[in-house]
Amino acid sequence: MKASPQMQARLLELQELDTRIAQLEHRLRSVPELIDIARMEGEQPGLEAEVVRTSTEVSDLEREVSRAEAAVQLVRDRAARDRQRLEAGTGSAKDLQGLQHELESLARRQGVLEDEELEVMERVEQAQEAQQAATSALQAHQARLGELREARDEKAAAVVAEREEVAAGRDAIVADVSAELLSLYERLRAQTGSGAAPLQQRRCGGCRLELNAVDLGRIRAAAEDEVVRCEECGRILVRTAESGL
Repeated sequence: MKASPQMQARLLELQELDTRIAQLEHRLRSVPELIDIARMEGEQPGLEAEVVRTSTEVSDLEREVSRAEAAVQLVRDRAARDRQRLEAGTGSAKDLQGLQHELESLARRQGVLEDEELEVMERVEQAQEAQQAATSALQAHQARLGELREARDEKAAAVVAEREEVAAGRDAIVADVSAELLSLYERLRAQTGSGAAPLQQRRCGGCRLELNAVDLGRIRAAAEDEVVRCEECGRILVRTAESGL
């Protein structure tokens, strides 16, 4: 394959930009906030479920309080009617005595129901505290997650902008390289991670191995426009003033 020394030298520029693009893509995948975001996104369903659980418990207990209040009110109403009848003095002595006993029974019943109502109300208060704690935890979690996502997006945008700038420079270099040479470069880059390397001080800049005398003689004898490759790693070797030939 033939290519001018200038075109071959452009491969080193291309390789440098490809390396930079790879570094930027790694940075994009490795934004520090991504780890915390993934962890917190995994934790959020549990926090949301706790809010639902505590809210449901509060609703259930509030209905229980309503039932307890209704039961107490029924006893109060019944006792009020009995007191009215007793105070009116209507009926036989036996009837009035029965009303008195019923009032005493209703008073005891009312006391039991009010104690039960108070107990449920205390449970409601505890459940409301748990609900508020769960809601606050979720809100704090969501606020922190939002901050992390904002930081991630800001850093990612900066990396993407730099990558686009580097990619634009790469496109300009690609335009100066023949299709045949570019195809070889891309194929080698896919295989080894880099398609071209400088020959410096008789070493391949890709695999860092020193070339033997036979290979150096072959390269020394090759025409300037002949594309040469490292026998060890296969990369395109670009001759420079520091090649040591």
